[in-house]
Amino acid sequence: MPSPGGTANPRLPIEDSYLQLLADTLDGLDLPARGQFLQRYFRTITHLDLREDQCIQLWDEMITRQRELSENLSRSVGLKTALMDVLTSAGLFRVPIILEYDELKALQLNAVTDPLTGLYNRRLFGEVFDKELNRSRRYGSHLGLVILDLHRFKEVNDKHGHPRGDDVLRAAAATLKKALRTSDSAFRIGGDEFALLLPETDPEQANTLCRRIRAQFENDIREMNLDIGVTLDFGIAVHPQDGDSKRTLLGLADKRLYELKNIGRDAGPMPFSRRGRPLETFPPREEKEKPREPATPEAAPQDAGRQEPASRATPPREIPSVPHTPFVRPSPPTGFPGAPQPSRPAPPVEHRKFERVSLAGTKAYAVLAEATQRHAAVVDLSYGGVALLVEKPEELPAQFNAILHVPILPPVRVVLHKAYTQRAEGGRSRVGCSFVS
Repeated sequence: MPSPGGTANPRLPIEDSYLQLLADTLDGLDLPARGQFLQRYFRTITHLDLREDQCIQLWDEMITRQRELSENLSRSVGLKTALMDVLTSAGLFRVPIILEYDELKALQLNAVTDPLTGLYNRRLFGEVFDKELNRSRRYGSHLGLVILDLHRFKEVNDKHGHPRGDDVLRAAAATLKKALRTSDSAFRIGGDEFALLLPETDPEQANTLCRRIRAQFENDIREMNLDIGVTLDFGIAVHPQDGDSKRTLLGLADKRLYELKNIGRDAGPMPFSRRGRPLETFPPREEKEKPREPATPEAAPQDAGRQEPASRATPPREIPSVPHTPFVRPSPPTGFPGAPQPSRPAPPVEHRKFERVSLAGTKAYAVLAEATQRHAAVVDLSYGGVALLVEKPEELPAQFNAILHVPILPPVRVVLHKAYTQRAEGGRSRVGCSFVS
């Protein structure tokens, strides 16, 4: 309560309260966002289309005019009075309309949000990345960065149209939102590119999250019936293990994204499969009915399996083959003079289409489902099959399930067909297997 005879502080008019709030908010925006907002604001109150730089200049003049009037009159002058003076002097004043607070908050949100997916945009990604990285440095904590993109997204646009492609983008965004914690952030940083910032997340946790996101996305788009194997590929970098700068972490995450793409597409099965079929090998229906190339006696059945999809735009990269003990066929194929006749027709074989990638010296292994021996080393990998090193090959059935654990890639669930067995060093046997679709 004011004392008797004292002067109470004048109450700030509601219009000045809004203008002061608006001024404080605009100070926190960068110049392009401020110009965009002020252009719309002055269009509303003056009914004139002004350039963004003119609008910024008018706003700065209002702030200066308020200070000058307050000093000259020796009392506080509100922003509304200063704004009216500036607009009247410039001959621009038409109708006084004050922006509502809810409209201001909506404008702030629109400035940092991607309109299609509802995720944060690239502009905010840079700001949040800087803040989270500084916090991670200060407290010595982990910060996970994930770069993702949609594999075969262009095929969806080409075949089903851009509206259907927009549905896929929205589905990807919805999957990311469902999978993240409240402390995590998801951004759309390009056409089909996304980014995640994961505070307090180590490499193992980030990899587990990405595998869960990819499996969930596959399930979410299944109802779209796209007949195109669209997947979310990802690359991970974690501070401080992988670097201490924003540029280093972005470059490494992007590099690992494309390493996963190249290894998955060119050298072996994809990181996730559905009912034994690699997700990335979805040939058009008409290609499935094409007759296979006739087999020749010189062809070795080490890569028997599916044919390369005709929809692949570029051939796989050249990977030098790794020398190993030559394969010796247990018995000549049917038709050779003097060859023993098999009890059933031998399966057709093909020429090798892809070179093998050696996994010797790595910790690659397979978990076998239908065998006493639960684990087997993975010797090499190709687009059509895999070679295992086992101690008791006779325990393996002709067809069996396995989970492949290969460096860089997440675990892969596959169905394998035993194509050949060959003795190797150390009393073990090399078993060549083809992928079963």
